[in-house]
Amino acid sequence: MESDRLTFGFTLPQRGVFFGIASWPEMVQMARVVDANPLFDSIWVGDSIMAKPRPESIGLLGALAAVTSRVRLGVGCMASFPIRDPIVFALQWATLDLISNGRMLLAACTGIVAGGVSAKEGAVWGISDGQRGNRMAENIAICRRLWSEDNVTFSGKYRSFSDATIQPRPIQQPCPIWIAANPIPPQVEKPLRRVARIADGWMTAQPWPGLLRENWAKLSEYLKDEGKDPATFPTLEYHNININPDRQSALVESKRFLDQYYGPVFAPPMVEAWTAAGSPAQCIEDLLQLKRDGAKAVTLRITSWDQNGQYERLVHEVLPKLC
Repeated sequence: MESDRLTFGFTLPQRGVFFGIASWPEMVQMARVVDANPLFDSIWVGDSIMAKPRPESIGLLGALAAVTSRVRLGVGCMASFPIRDPIVFALQWATLDLISNGRMLLAACTGIVAGGVSAKEGAVWGISDGQRGNRMAENIAICRRLWSEDNVTFSGKYRSFSDATIQPRPIQQPCPIWIAANPIPPQVEKPLRRVARIADGWMTAQPWPGLLRENWAKLSEYLKDEGKDPATFPTLEYHNININPDRQSALVESKRFLDQYYGPVFAPPMVEAWTAAGSPAQCIEDLLQLKRDGAKAVTLRITSWDQNGQYERLVHEVLPKLC
């Protein structure tokens, strides 16, 4: 992550099983292909329980751990992290780290979704959207202690317990916990200061033009306030890609993909900000701009129904020019 060059991950579109992108066996096969390709250093899945329904992330990561051996395996973001039981989660994640031989990478987030969707989800557990940020921070503290200590006693705002020990522990010591956040100005200080204070890295997305650059400038200041070096702090942009000789056609298909994936919540300018689109040369320039704006790594989701064809173009016409 400290290299001057971009590194790349691959995001499996697991919600695509609902609308014909790929079956889960096809995604498992894609994971095998990615694992064998040195252009990639990580594979990512998303997470939600009911706010954005999809095949469950812990179960999927267990399957991926069994069919890969080299790449890191990440969840970005773990939107259900604030509503999960932190002791059970700590054991699940430690087990994933064990069976993957120390390849897990957690990017936690609040999981707040506009329109009351996350509020409805959280209500099942009696958790409001307003609690999610603080619960996320508390669960991070709990996991870190359970992953490194015996007989843990914890007294927090939401969870208190005594004499808890989990086995196994993660192979990675310490086991990294990033925070995923892409706040929209002016509401950036609290979430980005939280990243600077307690996270081991930052995952973000860019649904608005220039958002990565603006947030990275602020986060860099906050990291310095915490005595941390922005130059060595891991940053990863969760981005989309659609390779097509006609950039507009690539963006149109990407919007159709995202409308199916999330609902019609991304206006065309948002799709353009969040997608490397067009010819290989145009996609390369889009990705280089992310690097200039602060990304040290990028994980790419193909926003096309032609997953295999686009993958071949990605690994032969785009990434070799960047790696």
